[in-house]
Amino acid sequence: MDHFVYPATLTPDADDSGFVVTFVDIPEAITQGDTVPEALQQAADCLDEAMVGRIHRRADIPAASPVEAGQYAVAVPAHTAAKAALYLALRQAQLTQVELAARLHCDEKEVRRLLDPRHASKLSRMEAALAVLGQQFVVSVQPVSGTAGHDMHEAAPSPAEQSPISGAKRRRRRPVRA
Repeated sequence: MDHFVYPATLTPDADDSGFVVTFVDIPEAITQGDTVPEALQQAADCLDEAMVGRIHRRADIPAASPVEAGQYAVAVPAHTAAKAALYLALRQAQLTQVELAARLHCDEKEVRRLLDPRHASKLSRMEAALAVLGQQFVVSVQPVSGTAGHDMHEAAPSPAEQSPISGAKRRRRRPVRA
């Protein structure tokens, strides 16, 4: 798996208004929001929690399906994506945490922390662990709503122009006063 961007479907909720968000690849990830931007922000948070849950349960993490017309691309937050990539690489290599620790010349506790999505790990250690498993960590940056400089809360982008979003907290920029 080389990326963690999953297609989300927003369905208008006739009973409560707003939108219900579902992911075809991650069926347990279901959320909602009153507006499209709110639903997409909730979707990113929900997707993050679903990934964390799968890692903790030692469950499969499916490859993302292509984003089709009418769907929105939602990215797993970078920190969780890095942990998921290491988790998947370790499973693919069919190594134990103890064996990975031996290859990294570290204690098994450090490997447990590297795999724990709620533990803040240094990127350099994540890269080293992935390298030992024959993987390379690559970072990609894209505009949030398809056009640079627009706040995702200002206008709801259409699915066709929607770029991947993550669960990272966003702050509005205030003008700098001299």
